[in-house]
Order: sequence, then structure tokens, then C-alpha cells
Amino acid sequence: MATYSTGQVAQQLGIDKKTLLRWLYAGKVAEPKLVKTPASAVRVWTERDLKRAMQFKEQNYRKGRGRKKQT
Repeated sequence: MATYSTGQVAQQLGIDKKTLLRWLYAGKVAEPKLVKTPASAVRVWTERDLKRAMQFKEQNYRKGRGRKKQT
């Protein structure tokens, strides 16, 4: 099973890493598995996590224009 870093996921989504982190902190995208080491913690994204993030983006984000307008 393939795994990705947060930067790789953001690149695949076509968004900035900061945008993806904002979505994570706001709870808009489910937090992937967090692997802790004595020096740091790293998010490990799976294919399933990537697909969930893609679905969120497709439903809520317009490239070049930011968020979709509320209806």
C-alpha cells in the first residue's frame, strides 16, 4: 500500500501545503495516521486518506477562486 507525506498529498490535490494543514486543523479533512518519533511527529497518508481529501476539495473548493459560495 502506498503512503504519502502531507506535502505530497497537497501537490496531488493541486493546493498549497498550508491550505491542506488548515483543512486538517479545522476538522474539514480527517486526520491521517500520526507516527511519532522522539524528535517529531509525521502524518502518514494512505490512498484512502488521499481520496477523502480529494472528495472534500471537489465538493468545497474552486481552483483560483477559493471556497465555493454558500447557497
